[in-house]
Amino acid sequence: MKAKSVALKILFLLNSIRLIPHIFFLKYHPSRECIELDIDRWLSCLNLSKRSDTTFGATRSFIELMTFHHEYRSIFYHRLGWIGKILYFLCRPMPTLYIYTKDIGPGLFIQHGFATIISAQKIGQNCWINQQVTIGFLNDTDRPTLGDNVTIYAGAKVLGNVSIGDNSIVGANAVVVKDVPQNCTVVGVPAYIVRRNGVKVREPL
Repeated sequence: MKAKSVALKILFLLNSIRLIPHIFFLKYHPSRECIELDIDRWLSCLNLSKRSDTTFGATRSFIELMTFHHEYRSIFYHRLGWIGKILYFLCRPMPTLYIYTKDIGPGLFIQHGFATIISAQKIGQNCWINQQVTIGFLNDTDRPTLGDNVTIYAGAKVLGNVSIGDNSIVGANAVVVKDVPQNCTVVGVPAYIVRRNGVKVREPL
């Protein structure tokens, strides 16, 4: 156990060195506020200690996320835009997580980003996306819009010009090709509503 602790400290130190350019942009990039909200959200979702309000505490939390969570790296580089494409070779993002959405609100959490494609028109704040999810086109132009606090579980597909309302949940392996109202849970192929405003129902979309 002690050897593992020492190894983790060494890894953390080495990453602190290679992440120096990243730390600079963490502090001075125009998207700084959004990036800081991402950090808080990830710490909360991962049940990690909240970063302190000190500069060192915030930097330490950032280094921890960049070191151990490849999905977070992908989000961070996406926030930096073209700068992220220059830096990513220093600390590589998750290779099978594809993010093609320009307008993403703060607090997007991606749990197990394996084989996930995110190509929405817009994503609201504090959304949650799991592995093997596809959010994308049905034709050359139509793609989804996600509201705030939307959760999309493993294997789900959200396709075309549809809207997922605030606080709604798309269940595992569901296929959504129609609008989902706010505060609803949908499951199935094609998806249908099984919960609306906390009450169990069975309604078509």
